Amino acid sequence: MERLIKSLRNALLILVASPLITFASGGGIKLDPAPINPNDRISLQRGAHSFVNYCMGCHSAGYMRYSRLKDLGLTEDQIKENLVLPGAKVGETMAIAMQKNDSKEWFGVPPPDLSVIARSRGVDWLYTYLRTYYKDDSRSTGWNNLVFDKVGMPHVLWRLQGTQVLNVTEKRDAHGHQVNESKLELAIPGQLSAKEYDLFVADLVNYLAYMGEPAKSKRSQLGIVVLFFFAFMFVLLLLLKKEYWKDIK
Repeated sequence: MERLIKSLRNALLILVASPLITFASGGGIKLDPAPINPNDRISLQRGAHSFVNYCMGCHSAGYMRYSRLKDLGLTEDQIKENLVLPGAKVGETMAIAMQKNDSKEWFGVPPPDLSVIARSRGVDWLYTYLRTYYKDDSRSTGWNNLVFDKVGMPHVLWRLQGTQVLNVTEKRDAHGHQVNESKLELAIPGQLSAKEYDLFVADLVNYLAYMGEPAKSKRSQLGIVVLFFFAFMFVLLLLLKKEYWKDIK
């Protein structure tokens, strides 16, 4: 029995420590919390517009239909005029014309489908990733990223954010060990201010999170209704029990 308890304890310690191990192996980059609100329809509409205009040149969303955008408060005419790509219909998925063979030849690897990227990477990772590109002339694309080192995708949003450069300074920690501190600095301003760009990225990430699970908000609302129903039934049954047993000793 003691051996079994010890084995279970060790397994539990491994499960608890594994996220820390993954964090360390990922370079120890601190992720910024994504300031998103899945119930903010205006933010989701802006994010959908940004996704179509900046992401769908290379990335598809094969599990998401344009018609699902009606849940965000958009009409079919608004979707047709502002979001549907030429040649596509509202009832179709958000696919692109680029073929996988062509994209592999051009980029070395086909750009991933972004339908569930938020569930795969996490919203904090995406929010930090889209804000930590910097100029790197050693890369074929001219860009690199703090979160995704040697990233293959160029910084398609550089006109909005501007051009960042990476400054590395040598410091010593509390134990006297030499450590490198990396800091991004804006070398060339973009069309948006830092605050405006962060809001732009937040809206885009908000939409990516919605796209990965469009029914999440409705399911959460339904869950709250069900909990209230159970609470009401509990009180009703409790009163019924008291009424039924009041004359029985």
